[in-house]
Amino acid sequence: MTKGYWVAHVDVDDMETYKKYIEANAAPFAEYGARFLVRGGKHRVCEGSSRQRTVVIEFDSYEAALACYESAGYQAAKDLRDPVAVSDLVVIEGYDS
Repeated sequence: MTKGYWVAHVDVDDMETYKKYIEANAAPFAEYGARFLVRGGKHRVCEGSSRQRTVVIEFDSYEAALACYESAGYQAAKDLRDPVAVSDLVVIEGYDS
């Protein structure tokens, strides 16, 4: 089965409040088997533009990645994030050669 991924670019205006989002998203991420491959960290923009943080999360399937995003648990966490961050998020199917 082809894996699914979340690829997010995020600007955070209030890190203390954003930490509440991080705490709240732990349960849905565990429920859907999310694995962080990239979570912030040092980066250099070589082309185009980006935001402060880049996050890449792997799921066992594209369907699981979508289901996690659409879950009530994640949407409740997202409600905590929205007032203090601007995000671009793509849920994408992995490449299976």
